[in-house]
Amino acid sequence: MKCGVPPATLELVHLRASQVNGCSFCVDASWRNPRKGGAAKSDDEIAKLFAVAAWREAPYFTDAERAALALAEAVTRLSDRPDPVPDQIWDEAARHFDERQLAAIILWIATTNVFNRINLTTRRTAGSWSQQSELWGPGPGTRTPPRRVPGGPPTRRRGPDGPPSRPDGPAVVLLK
Repeated sequence: MKCGVPPATLELVHLRASQVNGCSFCVDASWRNPRKGGAAKSDDEIAKLFAVAAWREAPYFTDAERAALALAEAVTRLSDRPDPVPDQIWDEAARHFDERQLAAIILWIATTNVFNRINLTTRRTAGSWSQQSELWGPGPGTRTPPRRVPGGPPTRRRGPDGPPSRPDGPAVVLLK
């Protein structure tokens, strides 16, 4: 547990924020990645992952998970309403989580939103997590990574119409 929040709850929060943001890379990775420690997901955990987009109607979620999912949606959609995180959503989350747990959930939502934006900006899509990355080298059937200038920004490939295309993923940006 991270700060007392069950890892399964954090997985659901990550998946829901990624769905709201349209980050296919994170949505795809959410159901593929086994829980840390190598344990396989149970049927109940898998059912939750597949139903998280309809969490309000699906019977699989605890009240605490529902509160975390509502908070994840509100924090992810800050500009969608005049009161970004209504008191009702905050109070329900505070009913299930203490201050330290709430801080961990909010930080997890913020981190997810950052990585969603990086993945969307660099056009990381579902399944590309299993393809080449600059960290691990090219995999079978993948493109050659762009060359990097030591100490400088990554070299971008030319797109089909002439302007530079996006780098191959967040590793290019984050590991500079």
